[in-house]
Order: sequence, then structure tokens, then C-alpha cells
Amino acid sequence: MIKVTLLGAGSGFTQPLFTDIIHIDGLDRGVLGMVDIDKKRLEVNIKLVDKLLKVAGKTNWKVEASTDRRNVLKGTDYLINTIEVNGMQCMRHDTDIPLKYGVEQCVGDTIGPGGIMKLVRTAPAFIDILQDAKRYCPDAIIMNYTNPMSMITLAGLRATNQPLVGLCHSVQWDQEWLSNLLGIPKEEMEWRCGGVNHLAWFTTMKHKGKDLYPVLMRMVEDDPKLYERNAARFEMLKHFGYYVTESSSHFSEYVPYFRRTKKLLKTFGKRKYNRQTSWYADVWPEWRERTDRERKESIAGKREIVLGRSHEYAADIIEAHALNRPRVFQGTVANTGLIPNLLQTGVVEVPVLVNKAGYQPTYFGSLPEQCAALCRAHQTVHEKAVEGLVNHDREAIIQAMMLDPLTAAVASLAEIRAMAEELFAADRKYIPEWCRKPERRAGKKKVTAKKKKPAKKQKESKASSMKARDDT
Repeated sequence: MIKVTLLGAGSGFTQPLFTDIIHIDGLDRGVLGMVDIDKKRLEVNIKLVDKLLKVAGKTNWKVEASTDRRNVLKGTDYLINTIEVNGMQCMRHDTDIPLKYGVEQCVGDTIGPGGIMKLVRTAPAFIDILQDAKRYCPDAIIMNYTNPMSMITLAGLRATNQPLVGLCHSVQWDQEWLSNLLGIPKEEMEWRCGGVNHLAWFTTMKHKGKDLYPVLMRMVEDDPKLYERNAARFEMLKHFGYYVTESSSHFSEYVPYFRRTKKLLKTFGKRKYNRQTSWYADVWPEWRERTDRERKESIAGKREIVLGRSHEYAADIIEAHALNRPRVFQGTVANTGLIPNLLQTGVVEVPVLVNKAGYQPTYFGSLPEQCAALCRAHQTVHEKAVEGLVNHDREAIIQAMMLDPLTAAVASLAEIRAMAEELFAADRKYIPEWCRKPERRAGKKKVTAKKKKPAKKQKESKASSMKARDDT
């Protein structure tokens, strides 16, 4: 029997991840741990998971839940992190304040000023979680889904010696999308992808030994509508020679070529989503409200609970490790020589083998230099931001923003510093004390000299004078 604990169990990850896990062939019983500090959202998801187990007929799975993770962590074999720290309160100004300085962010939670601010809010909580994991479940395998993926995982790897990997879905989504576009069964497509999260490159795409890149390039050249669907990434394909992960709108935040001016946004964003500014901040409240409503409908039996397996890697990892059924997945891990021409102190997204021995990241090899250069630029941002986090150095956080490629392309150093200070002030309630701007202290209190007292009271006068100096 295994125990899987999900941190941030009020999130949208809960139902699909637990659905995947309880349908692993051969795992007929276990414990699903649920932790969230939002009691109301946790209670709703507890009811939803109970309903899921009943509908699926998985009555040998039990649920443990609490707003205090220490009540649930003990005995955990697999720890999944999906926490969100003050996202709803901060997302609006994380995109709107940089916009005042010309920094156009569509999502703004994995890189750029928004991503760096999310790191400062989120990583301290994640590091505290990892410290508790060492105490309560030291043998657990840890999976991180929380953004900013690269920076959070890098900070986590420096805080723990437990096996930890960062998980995203951009690579498997893209591989499936490309295979459908090219008319090839996805299981027949031969591919390799590596780089950093949201900036990983398909260096190989073949079908039965035939290179698919010439086919893809001809399709893009011959079909303007296809190009418009994914303009930023197809433009990178045209000039850099390789297809990059993540949607064009989100990927465009990682490079200085598409969001620097209104003209560029219009050119490469003929489809509204590809040019949208502050998109995530705009849609998140609506998503949250709809998700909460649909959960309640599912609990009440008014909405069907889908039992199919999702594209997420968590269940694959658990199945491979618990039942020794080796799998390969794309994960964010320490770059221990895996991609030689990227920073060896950083993290990379590469194929990872998992079996009963745990995670075994695989050697990828060097990226084409034009692709590696873009990845290295972001690894430097990751390094500087995590350095600031670990050393409680707000100046390093500001410098990380200065090193961000898109931010540096549109704002001066003085403007970036002013932007950072505005962000720190707006997030003051949610960031660590060391990152807040020190409040200006009031001037020294003036003390009025007292009249000299008679000689017989000289002792008391001396004591009073000493107190006055202490209060100054």
C-alpha cells in the first residue's frame, strides 16, 4: 500500500492527478493525502475525491486531509507540490506594474518580473515544506508542479537531498500537437527534446527514420493560417531551425523578439491570444469561479466525473517506481553534465528514466548553439534570483530582473530598479521581510534638558539624565 500526498489540494490538479493514480493497474489500495491552508477549498475537494472514489469503485483507497501538513506528511511515499502563494492577490500588479515600464507579459508567472516576484513569494513556503518532508517522510519521492518551474525546482534542489523533479506538460502537449499536425500516430514519432522549462527544443523529429523538419517547414511556408496560429514559435523555427516548447504567447515572454513594441505584437499576434497582455491575470478569476462551480456540480451528481487517464506524468512516475515498470518522462533536474553547453549549476529539462531505483536523468548532449544561448540567458536569471532568495539579498532579486532578456530590451537599468521597488511595495504583505523596502524611521526624539536639581537630590538627577539619553 502506498501513500500519495498532494500539497495545494484545493487546486485544479487534485482531481486529474488522483484519477490517474487510483487507476494504476496493480495499485488497488492506498492513502490519498490532501493538504491545503484554504479550509473551504480543501473541504470541497475532499468531497470531490470521495465522490471520485465511489464512482470509480476504488473503495480500498482512503483519504487523509488537513490544513496542517504535519498531520498528513508522515508515511508519505510520493509528495506532490502544487501550492499557490497569494497568486490571486498579486497576479494583477505582477503584470500591470511592469507594463508601465514597457514589459509586456501574457502570463507572467514563470519568468520576467512576474515570475521572479512569484519565486520570492512561493519559494520560502516550498523550502519550509521540504524541511518538514525531511523530518516526516525522508524517503519520499518529490514532484513539483508549481511555477516558476525552473527557479522553484532550482531552489528546492539546493534545500534538500531527497529526490526531486519538476514536472510540466508543455513537452507532451507539443509532441502530441506536432504528431497530429504531421498526420503521424504519436507513438510512431521519434523525437528528442531538451533545454530549460518552456524553452526546450525538439532537436529530433522523425518518422521511420525520415526527418520531419523539412515537412513541417514546408507546411508553415505554404499555409499562412497555420503560421498565424503559432506565429512566434514558427518564426523561431524559420530563423533558428528548431521548434520550441510552450505556446507562442507564453514563449514570447522568454525572448526579446516579439513583445518589445506594439508593432511587433501586432505582427506576430494576429490571433488575439498570441498578442494578449496580462492574459493570465484577466482570466484567472473567471477560471477559479468556474472550477469551483463545476466541482460542486460534480459532487451533487449534476456533472459527470471523467475517469480517463490524463497526460500528466505523476502517475507514470508512481507506477514506474512502486511497481518497477520503467518509464521515461520529461523533467526539470539538476544539470549534472546532461546538456554540456548549458550552465552546470542550473537546472535543465531532459528525458528522465524512472524505475524502482528512482529518478535517473539521462544524458542529452549539447544543444544547437543558437538554442543554447537563449537557454543560458535564462539560467543566469534563475541563478541570480535563487541566489537572492537563499542569501536574503533584495539587490540580487533586482539584478535578476535586469538580466531578464525581455525586460532588458525595453527598460533602462534605472527604470527596472524603479519597477522592482514598485513591485516590492505592492507585494509587501506577501514577500519576506528582507525583500521589503525598509520603512523610513521617525527622527530622533528631542529631549528637553531639565533644570538642575538641588544638591541633596543629586543622585536622583543623575539617574533621570541617564534615562533621558536612553530614550533619545
